[in-house]
Amino acid sequence: MTDSSTGAAKILVVDDEKPLVRLVSQYLLREGLSVDSSGDGAQAVGMVREQDPAVVILDLGLPGMDGVEVCRQIRTFSDCYIIMLTARVEEVDRLIGLSVGADDYVSKPFSPRELVLRVKAMLRRPRTGRGGAQVLDVGDLRVNLAGREIQLRDAPVELTRTEFELLVALASKPGVALSRRELINQVWGDDWFGDRNVVDVHIGHLRRKLGDDPNSPEFIHTVRGVGYKMGTPR
Repeated sequence: MTDSSTGAAKILVVDDEKPLVRLVSQYLLREGLSVDSSGDGAQAVGMVREQDPAVVILDLGLPGMDGVEVCRQIRTFSDCYIIMLTARVEEVDRLIGLSVGADDYVSKPFSPRELVLRVKAMLRRPRTGRGGAQVLDVGDLRVNLAGREIQLRDAPVELTRTEFELLVALASKPGVALSRRELINQVWGDDWFGDRNVVDVHIGHLRRKLGDDPNSPEFIHTVRGVGYKMGTPR
């Protein structure tokens, strides 16, 4: 997560556009971050495994192994934050990136300064380790905060870091309707900026992993005009 020699957070930039990589790396280095880069998807997966970066900035349109597959493979062993870069403007491409475990997306062309601000906001994101109850029960769902584990009817459920934190935010206040802005403040941090629909995308992923029918939910309920709330705990 951090460079052992400097104590700086590690950032991996994965893009085959070398001028863009150099530019983004320069901005990150100015902020005192430790930066490495790769233009190859398979190599990037190996670098994440070896270096354990805090944030991966990942281009969707990599040659060979594309960003979607890179993201899928990284998510099999790492919960690092992933920001997906895409030159495609269609919403479906953004959602595809998020559906495999990306935490955020940025469309090209973008401001390197804005990208750095997003990285720094991620590094400041509040963690779920907190005082009070260390286990939250909502019906047949059990959330273990200390162990960062989810069990549904005694079977484990694998979540990304963002999905876990979003579930904790909801499960910590069962029956309370939380707006998208409130959820963003709790999970992404109050200095996060971007498309609030990112909350809806991650809620959709949570529902699928929990087997929760949005038309007749057991756990996550939509509160129209407001946001979402968790079901009543047993």
